[in-house]
Amino acid sequence: MHPMQVLHSMSSGGDTPKGIDRTTVKRVWGFSKPYRTMVIGFIALIIVGSIIAIIPTFAFRDIIDVAIVEGNTGRLNWLGLAVVLSAIGAAAVSMVERWLSSRIGEGIIYDLRDKLFRHVQGMPLGFFTQTQTGALISRLNNDVIGAQRAFTTFLSTVIGNVINLGITLVAMFALEWRLTLLSLIILPFFLIPSRRVGAQMADITRESMSLNASMNTTMTERFNVSGAMLVKLFGRPQSEADEFSDRAARVRDIGIRSAMLARVFMTAMTLVGALGTAAIYWIGGRMAINGTISVGDLAALSLLVVRVYLPLTALSNARVDVTSALVSFERVFEIIDMENPIQDAPDATDFSAVSGRIRFDGVRFTYPGANESTLASLEEGSGRRMPSRGPGKHMSAGITPVTETANAAPIEEREVLKGIDLDIEAGQLVAIVGPSGAGKSTLLNLVPRLYDVTGGTLEIDGRDIRTVTQESLRQAIGVVNQDPHMFHDTVGANLRYANPDATDEQLIAAAKAARIFDVIDALPEGFDTVVGERGYRLSGGEKQRLAIARMLLKDPSIVILDEATSHLDTENEHLIQQALEEALKGRTSLVIAHRLSTITSADQIIVVDDGVVVERGTHEELRKLGGLYDSLYENLLRVDVTA
Repeated sequence: MHPMQVLHSMSSGGDTPKGIDRTTVKRVWGFSKPYRTMVIGFIALIIVGSIIAIIPTFAFRDIIDVAIVEGNTGRLNWLGLAVVLSAIGAAAVSMVERWLSSRIGEGIIYDLRDKLFRHVQGMPLGFFTQTQTGALISRLNNDVIGAQRAFTTFLSTVIGNVINLGITLVAMFALEWRLTLLSLIILPFFLIPSRRVGAQMADITRESMSLNASMNTTMTERFNVSGAMLVKLFGRPQSEADEFSDRAARVRDIGIRSAMLARVFMTAMTLVGALGTAAIYWIGGRMAINGTISVGDLAALSLLVVRVYLPLTALSNARVDVTSALVSFERVFEIIDMENPIQDAPDATDFSAVSGRIRFDGVRFTYPGANESTLASLEEGSGRRMPSRGPGKHMSAGITPVTETANAAPIEEREVLKGIDLDIEAGQLVAIVGPSGAGKSTLLNLVPRLYDVTGGTLEIDGRDIRTVTQESLRQAIGVVNQDPHMFHDTVGANLRYANPDATDEQLIAAAKAARIFDVIDALPEGFDTVVGERGYRLSGGEKQRLAIARMLLKDPSIVILDEATSHLDTENEHLIQQALEEALKGRTSLVIAHRLSTITSADQIIVVDDGVVVERGTHEELRKLGGLYDSLYENLLRVDVTA
């Protein structure tokens, strides 16, 4: 029987568990394509091993019926040697089988993880703003391993036992066909219960995986620096522990139920097998007394019937295991099947020699809804249903998006940008100002294509950014946002994230230009000092300057900047302003301005309100208008005076 047919009969067979169908099974088999040669070799070894395992049974029969009866010690010696050699051969085959099984299994884990990680890494920013991180990690770890277990269990248990069963039945028919048919009468008692138990185990497995993903999410969010601080400041450690305990208790209860269901099932199957074996002994014994079969034949059949019921029991249990484990494949495929709405066009080409001229032509934008961005099972990984939100502080493809406030997008879908027309010349410093929620951050997040425009076009150097590769587009753009992200790695590694080939001299030059070299040089291990998760061992101003140094190493043609200097002390602000002068020199710069110095020195000021450009011009021109800019400027002026 073809492996697909076996797996079909186990996973569907007229009683398909919820959510697992033949399509999933076909995809599982298709995923094994790189390992087909090893699978064939594995199956061939199983056949060889099964044949070798039969040899001692027939040797035992001949010892009883021939060697002992005839007193033939020479034959007895040869038969004994055959038993020893078959044992050695079986051991050797078993070792090779195990190596192949491990190679296939670990290979599938690698392939699944690699494919899943690459797919997730390439998803747009909206996917990450809607998805629970812990749920994603659970898919990459627990579900991938479960999927691998499904395949290797299928190979080693299902295929192996089917072959063993087939060869054993052939041997039994050769010895005594009537007793062989009798041994198969109880076959339905193995198959029928396995279908019911398999369906129940699949449902239990789904719930268990969902709860484990929920706990992963909780740990991911609560164990990082920001999450741990929030929990402590609000005095919620006990309530968080209680909530986690409730979910862990549910996982515990599910585990007990699953274990007991499997044990009851196995016990029942073992009992059925024992009854069948007893029937063979009783009827076969009467036939031996009547002289219908020899004592040696009866002894051989007694050994072989065990080799029938043990595979049947294992196959019944394997149906349960494989059906449950297929849920993992189902959950992995669920993510792999998610379409990435932001992809390179088939004829996309690389940007080269970018000057930095930017044009917004009737640009409109609406944030995608949760149903467009992620899966319900990933969004609800924490067990807490949250409203649909826009971009938070995340990283996509090495670009840190600009954000006004965390999760500032509206809860219900609405058009955020409503026909933006802008012309920005290469090398210009453009300040973007406007009230909170006006669409400033959204406008800038469209430039590195973290989101695609939903109307109009956005061009750089006269080319629609959707016609160039994302990699080359983002290579031309550098971003420093309000809360720059630092990996839990060394200062040097965080800087080289922008340019892996940067020399030590380039690192030092960038650090000096960003006015952060003295701070780095004073660290215990200099550039080799680990800065901690999210750069928590650095002050806000130091992280800002380190982010500017990282951007300088990238050497982009376009800079997107959220100054975020309003909450810094005077010394840090002065250093960052000096660093920014270096960073923006000769580059097209789009700045969400927070300080008067940047606004007044801008070549062009864009005033955005409710998704439209309401004013534009230089500082002097806009002050004379006495409109929204004048009001915003007066507010900033009062803040500066107060500070």
